[in-house]
Amino acid sequence: MAILTKSKSKTIDLKSFMDNIRQRNPNEPEFHQAVEEWAECVLPYVNENSKLADFGLLERITEPDRVISFKVTWMDDQEKVHVNKGYRVQFNNAIGPYKGGLRFHPTVNLSVLKFLGFEQIFKNSLTTLPMGGAKGGSDFDPKGKSETEIMRFCQSFMAELYRHIGPDKDVPAGDIGVGSREVGYLYGMYKKLENEHTGVITGKGIEYGGSLIRPEATGYGTVYFMEEMLKTKDKSLKGMRCLVSGSGNVAQFTAEKLLELGAKVLTLSDSDGTVYCKKGITREMLDYVMDLKNNRRGRISEFAEKYDLLYLKDEKPWNIDCDLAFPSATQNEINEKDAQALIDNGCIGVAEGANMPTDNDGIKVFQKAKILYAPGKAANAGGVATSGLEMSQNSLRFSWTREEVEKRLHQIMCDIHAKCVEYGKNKDGSVDYVKGANIAGFVKIAKAMLAEGVV
Repeated sequence: MAILTKSKSKTIDLKSFMDNIRQRNPNEPEFHQAVEEWAECVLPYVNENSKLADFGLLERITEPDRVISFKVTWMDDQEKVHVNKGYRVQFNNAIGPYKGGLRFHPTVNLSVLKFLGFEQIFKNSLTTLPMGGAKGGSDFDPKGKSETEIMRFCQSFMAELYRHIGPDKDVPAGDIGVGSREVGYLYGMYKKLENEHTGVITGKGIEYGGSLIRPEATGYGTVYFMEEMLKTKDKSLKGMRCLVSGSGNVAQFTAEKLLELGAKVLTLSDSDGTVYCKKGITREMLDYVMDLKNNRRGRISEFAEKYDLLYLKDEKPWNIDCDLAFPSATQNEINEKDAQALIDNGCIGVAEGANMPTDNDGIKVFQKAKILYAPGKAANAGGVATSGLEMSQNSLRFSWTREEVEKRLHQIMCDIHAKCVEYGKNKDGSVDYVKGANIAGFVKIAKAMLAEGVV
């Protein structure tokens, strides 16, 4: 680690650190939340290893390298012009090119994207692959738009973004509102503008450079992480009653892998409500949901009507008796009350498929109860890990088989679990996966930044 050797002994306290973050980043509650959850774990470690506080490292790691903001102008089918905001937050590239998804949703703002980009730094670090952290998107809502309207928007969005990305610079991917359809439109426009076929965006179709298992990866990886946690308690997924929130890509493939491994999936949901199937969702039911959500863009209530299941309008799944929970919808879907309800209803493990779905008060409830709790930066890293594998295949001009990609994904999730255990083990032998994930992800980034000097 060479040239930087200066050491300080001053202790950094959480309150002062967060006061500075809030002052420098006003009116960004999601970003504040993400940094505070990270800092609660990392600051005690840094205070014990004072070299990691040198040269403004903590201040540098919590400040994006750059924030790109631009307008996106597009015309609807009635020839009415619309203007949306577009963003790319390139947060940290200490260990590799910026990497992180694009989100198209009305709730997108700078605070949301900074929290997502910040989380992405450490998630990508945990995968062991050489990828930095970034995030981007727009307040555009694909819901209710025609195919041609979505295509026009994606082309307009990429007409600005393309100048800021590249296979060795910044490699975006999909996220909420950006699936295979949107990725195709985005990549087609990038290829036209740059006149080159490179691995500049992941989540592409198999026909033009995508990777097998990529759509399944986040959900599968979350289940694999839960499986590893259960092994530490001499338990397995077989027969476990599982609550899954959401019904999009992550939820669908979380449910698929759970069914494959013998668990019972009781719920799926969307922003309108939750469907509860006491006997467990079958493969046939899941196939219906996949068609409903991926092809017909329908609502989860239609699933309840089709199979005569209980539909809990405007409710989340967390008040139902269960063994395990997989929040796979969006940020802050589990608060303190929801977390306590899960504990009271018998939940022994939570693995986050979404990004930051549990707020900080909810996390404290899980930690106090000492259940198995895996934060998103560890549990849902399978998605970006497989994006990294797609990047490797693009560079090699080669495609691995489905079995080989899934084998690599499974091993990466096992390795992430092992790192979390290494850095998260408490004196009583229990494992704090929040502490483990945050410190393990941070240490690799910190060492790289110190080695590279003050840049």
